[in-house]
Amino acid sequence: MTAVPPEAVRRVGIVGAGVIGGGWALHYLRTGFDVDVYDPSPGARADLLRMVETSWPLLKRIGLREGADPDRLAFHGTLAAAVADADLVQENAPEDGPVKRRVLADVDRAARPGVVIASSTSGFAMTMLQADCEHPERCVVGHPFNPPYLIPVVEVVGGERTDPAAVDWLARFYAGTGKRPLRLSQELPGFVGNRLQEAMWREALHMVAAGEATVEEIDASIAYGPGLRWALMGPCLTFHLAGGGGGMAHMLDHFGAALEEPWTRLQAPPLTAELRDRVIEGCLRQADGRSVAELERLRDGFLVELLELVDRYAVIPAAPPEPAVRP
Repeated sequence: MTAVPPEAVRRVGIVGAGVIGGGWALHYLRTGFDVDVYDPSPGARADLLRMVETSWPLLKRIGLREGADPDRLAFHGTLAAAVADADLVQENAPEDGPVKRRVLADVDRAARPGVVIASSTSGFAMTMLQADCEHPERCVVGHPFNPPYLIPVVEVVGGERTDPAAVDWLARFYAGTGKRPLRLSQELPGFVGNRLQEAMWREALHMVAAGEATVEEIDASIAYGPGLRWALMGPCLTFHLAGGGGGMAHMLDHFGAALEEPWTRLQAPPLTAELRDRVIEGCLRQADGRSVAELERLRDGFLVELLELVDRYAVIPAAPPEPAVRP
C-alpha cells in the first residue's frame, strides 16, 4: 500500500513546527532528507531557523549522514504544498483531539496515495484521530520523546483501521534513520512511556501540594538516584538486579507485600493556584536565572555524552523484539 520503500524515502513533510515538529525537522535534516514544513503560527519560521542554527553544531558532533544540510529545509504557505511531494508526513499539531483529527484529515486529502502519515500525538488513540480520514489505513502513531533529534525511542502503533503494513513500514523507516522504534503490542491511551512518566508526575504534584517535598528535592531524588540507572536498564531490569542472585523472582517474593502499602496516589491532585505557583517557583529556583534556551543547550550536550555511554554499555538490545502475542 505504501508509495515507496522505507529506504527510498527522500522527502519528509512536517506539519506543525513547534518543539516536537521542529525537533523532527532537525532529525530529518541530520539524516539527509529534504524537509518541507508548514506551520501557520506567527514566528514559526524564525523559531525553527533559530533552532537549526543553535543545534546544528551539536548534530555535527553526533554525526551527519550523507546529504545532511540545513539548506534542505523549505517552508510552505499551505499544508497541501508542504505534503504534496512528501514520501512520509509527520504531523505535529497541538495536542488537542479535535484539532489533530481535523489536521490529520487535511493531510490525508493532500498527501500522495500510499504515503504513510505519522502522528506525533502524545497520547490520543489513532482510532479516534483517523476517524475522518478517507484513507485511515495509512495513519500510524509515531510518538517521539523530546528532543526528537536526540532521544532514540519512538513509539509506533496503529488504530483499528490502520493497515499493519503501514505500521511495519514506519517502524522500518524510523530504524533506518537511527531511531529506536518501539512497536506497541496494542493501542493504549498515553502509550507506554508517557503513562509511566505521568504516574511519577502525579505523585510529584501530590508531594508538592501536601508540602511533603519541594520541587528541588523531587528532581534531585531522581536525577541523582534511580534516573541514572533507568538510562541504562529501565525500571523492570533495575528491580531484577535489586533481587540479588534470585533476580526478579526474589524481588517480588520479598518485597511484593510492600506493593500493598499506600505509598503512592495515582489520581492527580487538583491543580490549584497555590500548587501551580509552588511548582513554577521551584523550577525557577533550580533554573537560577538561566533561560529555557540555556537549559536546553545544557540538556542536549548532556544527552549526547550520555548516549555515547549507553551505546558503550548497552544492556537493552538495540533492536527491540516484536510485540508479544496476547491471548
